[in-house]
Amino acid sequence: MVWCVEVVVAVSDPTTASVSGAEPYRPPELTGPADLLDEQLRERPGAEALVVGEDRVPLTYRALDGLIERVAGRLGAEGLRRADTVALTGANTVEFVVALLAAARAGLVVAPLDPSLPEPQMSARLRALGARVVVVGAPALEAVPTAWGAVPGWILRIGTPRAGRVNVALDTRGHALEADTGGPAPDAGGHTAHGALSHSAPGAAPRLSAEDALVLFTAGTTDRAKMVPLTHANVAASVRGICAGYELGPADATVAVMPLFHGHGLLAALLAPLAAGGCVLLPAQGRFSAHTFWDDVRAAGATWFTAVPTIHEILLERAAREYPGQRVAPLRFVRSCSAPLSAATGRALERTLGVPVLSAYGMTESTHQATSQRLAGRGVPRSGSGVPRSGSVGRTTGVDLRIVGPDGKDRPPGAVGEVWVRGPTVTRGYLGDPAETARGFTDGWFHTGDLGSLDRDGELVLTGRIKDLINRGGEKISPEHVEDVLSGGPGVAEAAVYPVPDATYGQRVGAAVVTRDGAAPDADQILAYCRARLAPYEVPDRLEITRALPHTVKGALDRKAVAERYAH
Repeated sequence: MVWCVEVVVAVSDPTTASVSGAEPYRPPELTGPADLLDEQLRERPGAEALVVGEDRVPLTYRALDGLIERVAGRLGAEGLRRADTVALTGANTVEFVVALLAAARAGLVVAPLDPSLPEPQMSARLRALGARVVVVGAPALEAVPTAWGAVPGWILRIGTPRAGRVNVALDTRGHALEADTGGPAPDAGGHTAHGALSHSAPGAAPRLSAEDALVLFTAGTTDRAKMVPLTHANVAASVRGICAGYELGPADATVAVMPLFHGHGLLAALLAPLAAGGCVLLPAQGRFSAHTFWDDVRAAGATWFTAVPTIHEILLERAAREYPGQRVAPLRFVRSCSAPLSAATGRALERTLGVPVLSAYGMTESTHQATSQRLAGRGVPRSGSGVPRSGSVGRTTGVDLRIVGPDGKDRPPGAVGEVWVRGPTVTRGYLGDPAETARGFTDGWFHTGDLGSLDRDGELVLTGRIKDLINRGGEKISPEHVEDVLSGGPGVAEAAVYPVPDATYGQRVGAAVVTRDGAAPDADQILAYCRARLAPYEVPDRLEITRALPHTVKGALDRKAVAERYAH
């Protein structure tokens, strides 16, 4: 059936309380995504929560709550029960936000999925989840496959005119999502013959409970991606840690640059700002556009944003002709996460934007953020100038950290080992994969696979991934370290380092670099720069200058694709 309703759009409240820099910061109160908005609904219901669409229509917390309440009620009326798993796919749109929070309010477990996944991967993940339905945001329809096995697809559409009423419709007829699979055909009225929803879904469903809020997939292919269950308590602890680390409050606003179906965008760019009472602008077409980004910042009055280094580099490359200046873009900091930020890019961003650039570190298994660099105070840059030493990702934001050597013992301050994480944000393990859980967890400690060290002040410095180390005749080389040096080279915008098979040394160091617009350095110039800053065995034996490097959907460097393209 198709269910429709209209909700009155509330105008923004021009007076909202702000967090004073002289007062102790108080993180928002919440127990998970289900009550994420409660504090704001009590204290500032008329404040802007979202700015959506090409027309940049504002939605207040009151209006957003009205949409969530109605969709949550409809999900229950359609037969979904508490702790059922619901997949959610779509771009960064109001449909995605409402569906996510409505499902949480209805007591469902939500699994956000990338709408661009190929049909075999999408179907495999839905089977593994035991998803009862897939809720699809209208803007994602052109990007999604037409067949997802026997899982019905419910389409949510929300119209947000500049004035008047918001129209919301949830179409539960299933449409053609079962075409090519031998599933039931639509009847004459356009409804699929599902009848009552089945409650015997296989997959992860038996291992989830009402304590669970989300299931996120780790990066990787269908064969390697793992399902990570996150409880309401995990989400609450992560959101509170992010808010506290940057002292987010009602005076803050951001632009949702990162996709919301990954932890970076979901936790840092959406849930934390809303919990803090701030405003989130969802860009037109539901995705990042460098062409409109600074207009979005201006329209939202954004005080911060978070992105991967690739996006920071794109913005930096275009800044000379597009950055409107500090008076127009009132940023107080910029956050970088999900991949190493080169020192050169960080310094250049700070000079250009005039605000601190803060590196954070996290993973799906820790409900996104585990550590971050900090501001010295609200709106006050940390002491010193420029970006801290390469690889620094700050101090813990609510978890315990260990640096563990190959012998399983803790390493002393300054010594490199594997980073282990434990705390209230860390997942209990992987769904349906006891072998990987046993390999990845020890007494609640998650083995991250990242190499790093802790200094005496508790600051974490990352040096690379264990699995990415290049073994050149017994010398272990961190690609991230070599990339950081390369990125500071003459005219270099981005670098990728990869192993090249070698009969004598086992592996040699290969590198591919992208140069900045207008720059024309040759390979000899770049290698000369490296020789002055790297150990002889770290200097690339092969260097190619290319127009572009492959990236994952999150914008991080796709190392597997890099090796396949350049290592032969």
